[in-house]
Amino acid sequence: MQRQTFLKFSMTLAAGVLLSTGVRAQTVINVAAFADFAGPYANVMNDMQGGRLAVLDWWNKEVGTKLNVRINVKTYDTRYDVAQTASLWPGIKAELKPALVLGLGGPDAAALQQRLPEDKVAMLMGTAAYGFGWKPNQWAYNIRPTYPHEAAGFLEWFRAAKLEGKRAVKVAIITSEATPAYVDMAKGLQSYTKAHPDKATLVEAVYTEVQPTDLTLQVRRLANAGTDVIVIQTNTAQAVATKRALQALGKNIPIMLSLHNGMAASSRAIGDPNGFAGDYEVGAIADASEDDTPARKFYRLMQEKHGLKSGWNAMTMIGLGQTMVAVRMIEATVKAKGADKVTGENVRAILLATTLSSGDLQGILPGIDFGDETPFPTGTAKVNIATMKDGKVYRAAGDVPVPVVPKW
Repeated sequence: MQRQTFLKFSMTLAAGVLLSTGVRAQTVINVAAFADFAGPYANVMNDMQGGRLAVLDWWNKEVGTKLNVRINVKTYDTRYDVAQTASLWPGIKAELKPALVLGLGGPDAAALQQRLPEDKVAMLMGTAAYGFGWKPNQWAYNIRPTYPHEAAGFLEWFRAAKLEGKRAVKVAIITSEATPAYVDMAKGLQSYTKAHPDKATLVEAVYTEVQPTDLTLQVRRLANAGTDVIVIQTNTAQAVATKRALQALGKNIPIMLSLHNGMAASSRAIGDPNGFAGDYEVGAIADASEDDTPARKFYRLMQEKHGLKSGWNAMTMIGLGQTMVAVRMIEATVKAKGADKVTGENVRAILLATTLSSGDLQGILPGIDFGDETPFPTGTAKVNIATMKDGKVYRAAGDVPVPVVPKW
């Protein structure tokens, strides 16, 4: 009995000390995250997820403690599938009441683009954007411009650097009709080449399976047509099938990859650490190259102090960049509205009103500026171009301007 009385007295005293010193319990802000651990991106998802979790750990310890706020994330495996995302979303919303969603890619945008405005929750994606999302008053945002914008920046650089500007680049794209996002990549590239025939001409848009087994016939057709560059912004399976076809044909046509199916990941998938030597990966985000950039220094900090186990690669960079924008927007909302007012609607309002610099984002992105008309960065967007040599990724060109691409 005396022990119980003492424990009650101790707990009461501790509560009184907390109140007298002004210490308050941390406000917890929930964020939902979509992942793919069982579908086409399962082999690279852990790197992206590691980047996400490291940034959240960093922000909670370095920034959140000062604001008396903690960001909690719960991850859901959507298998990169439209139906799976759509079916999971009502339960996610009811369970978490998230202030923000970390999306994964095209299926998430296709599944939730119409739902998010009704549910008053914004979604941020680390991938490049899509033409079908290029509409005013959106709630789904990409931290990079569209895939065709990124490809266009690369093609203009390639024309100047490799063709000395003497003629238009003959470009082909390999994609699939399986998802709206993949179809959109071809449509956007067609829009760019049609508007700029002096800079690039489209040889062919090859539509194939999401995970093709053999593309020899299609690649032979592209080679015979004099293709200078093959654009593949879909997945590692299509990149590997194209590379194997080029090897079988003895052709050396460079491939331009995006970051989520970049050279390191695609080389691992093909079983050769130098498998994509001489090819390129392009994104409007810091490249995972050997250069000692601010982003590389931040990555080291994440390794040393915040439990990051992911490799130095493009997928890790996407996870770092996506989450850095998310925490900065939540941070701005806390400062502007108060920790108890961090709702999905308020986060979106702050997102539209806030411009972030490269310094705000640890050099991972060149900057962020969203608007009512374009749910992706425009004025701040620049691409970095990397290539592979001896199994390592090196920067080929940095801060390359993104050209105008007509809306499609």
